Amino acid sequence: MSHASYELKAVARERVGKGSSRELRRNGSIPAVIYGDKQAPVSIALNTNEVTKRIHAGGFMTTVAIIDLNGEKIRVLPKDYQLDPVRDFTMHIDFLRVSANSEVTVAVPVHFVNEEKSAIKTGAVLNIVRHEVELHVPASNIPEFITVDLEGLKVGDSVHISAVKLPAGTSPVIADRDFTIATIVAPAAGVEEEAPAEE
Repeated sequence: MSHASYELKAVARERVGKGSSRELRRNGSIPAVIYGDKQAPVSIALNTNEVTKRIHAGGFMTTVAIIDLNGEKIRVLPKDYQLDPVRDFTMHIDFLRVSANSEVTVAVPVHFVNEEKSAIKTGAVLNIVRHEVELHVPASNIPEFITVDLEGLKVGDSVHISAVKLPAGTSPVIADRDFTIATIVAPAAGVEEEAPAEE
């Protein structure tokens, strides 16, 4: 269910700073940093087209990448990336170094299934409280998404995290309460009402 890793070729950056970052971007590269795993951060440059393809393909933040830095293969997970607000291209990426057994925190999208087997079929509305859920997951097995089954739910019903089957070794970051992922509300009328209090 998780995406297969992919590889990105990188070169080490000798000079870091605003000027050299600008020059890199002009030459079709993206500056990035690899940090974590108790090692010194490494500044690298990646091919802009390769990275842009990966970001547009989806699952970028939940897929482990192998960065080939002059022949050394480094397993990483993207932690953050900045887009240029005007031209929508990637300015900079932070990668977290991961080993096969490290645990990472990832926001995993929620997919809803069987809407047609719930009150939504007769006009009720799915009120999604969380489109993604933060999970602690093994870096070697990051789920692409988690599935919420709406079958049999009626108006007023809520889906809590405890009702969701999470992959083995995965746990919600919010561990101290059974938070709501979505509720089914009456059509239109449900807009002014306050959401029901958490139990």
